[in-house]
Amino acid sequence: MISKNKIKYIRSLEQKKNRNKEGKFVAEGFKVVDDLLALQPADLIVATQEWLHGKHLADQTEVIEVTEEELKKISFLQHPQQVLAVFRQDTCTREEAEEKEKNFGFSRIDTQNLSLALDGVQDPGNLGTIIRIADWFGITHIYCSQDTADVYNPKVVQATMGSIARVKVEYGNLLALVESLPADVPVYGTLLDGDNIYQQQLENRGLIVMGNEGKGISPALAKKVNRRLLIPNFPEGRATADSLNVAIATAITCSEFRRTKSL
Repeated sequence: MISKNKIKYIRSLEQKKNRNKEGKFVAEGFKVVDDLLALQPADLIVATQEWLHGKHLADQTEVIEVTEEELKKISFLQHPQQVLAVFRQDTCTREEAEEKEKNFGFSRIDTQNLSLALDGVQDPGNLGTIIRIADWFGITHIYCSQDTADVYNPKVVQATMGSIARVKVEYGNLLALVESLPADVPVYGTLLDGDNIYQQQLENRGLIVMGNEGKGISPALAKKVNRRLLIPNFPEGRATADSLNVAIATAITCSEFRRTKSL
């Protein structure tokens, strides 16, 4: 049985200020929890007897067995999946913190590989899906503006379907980061005045910038994009939707980068 105080604590982690204060976040479901457990022990696991059966958990993990009805009262999901866990957020060493301070809030960018940059992506579902897409296409770093949704929002964590365990997401001054890149580093962005992505020679290195759901890439950052891309509609000139969902656009863009690499 789980106490009211423990339920209150878990539910409090739905709010960003409490997650930041505690340095914790909530993950739910078999896939998400198992993928995270492969990398780090949980602080707390609340699960049904069925999920706990045969599990070997770290000694430091607090484990509370509950019924499915009890889990429904705790879960952030409409249909809970037998397990909820509380994990610690990523922390930095002193050296890493010093490096981030010098690099506009980010760790040093690997300019020899592809990374994603998100400029004001605010929908938690979109962010979670983009993290999942990055994982699928072998992109391990995502650099976010400060107004991008919080990676530890329960809706984001759930939408990643476990990919949060393999993709590093950081927040900082995105414009300053892009401005600091050497001139020969490709900065890609999907823009209405861009060139047809299917007709470009794409390099599998640099930064792919994706913009806000309604406004796209901010004007200041768009000026720094040196490889402007367009995902065309078909057939061109036909009346159609005015834009693509940012997660769908990210998937198309990443797929084209990896497709051209395999040719």
